[in-house]
Amino acid sequence: MRIATIFLAVILLQIPGLIFSGDSVAAGLQTSSFEIEVVFSTDEIRIIRAHYDSQSGNSHRGKGKHKGLPPGIAKNLARGKPLPPGIAKRSLPYDLIRALPPVMDGHERIIVAGKILLIEIATHIIIDVLSDVLLD
Repeated sequence: MRIATIFLAVILLQIPGLIFSGDSVAAGLQTSSFEIEVVFSTDEIRIIRAHYDSQSGNSHRGKGKHKGLPPGIAKNLARGKPLPPGIAKRSLPYDLIRALPPVMDGHERIIVAGKILLIEIATHIIIDVLSDVLLD
């Protein structure tokens, strides 16, 4: 059993590990041959803007207004930072979720304080922020 464990450890050490890109504006995963960036795509931004632009004359305007966050918490709503614990968050509207392409596994889009965030579910790290699209 001990030999099998040592053998497994040696094999695992041979596999290149995942490296997080620290100098990138957006969080990404790198391996020796490719890089996967997880950010809002231009298509996603276009769909989100179109959704909220179409609601600008709608009677829903002003509903769900958010209160301003304390400055210390507000500055922590940035890429690479963890989502502050206990912060009020809500899901995107259902029709917007249906219009958007599926989000990469392990990530979700949420609304916090009038901003649309892309977060990593397991760590609650903010991957990307759209701050100028909501009507709230």
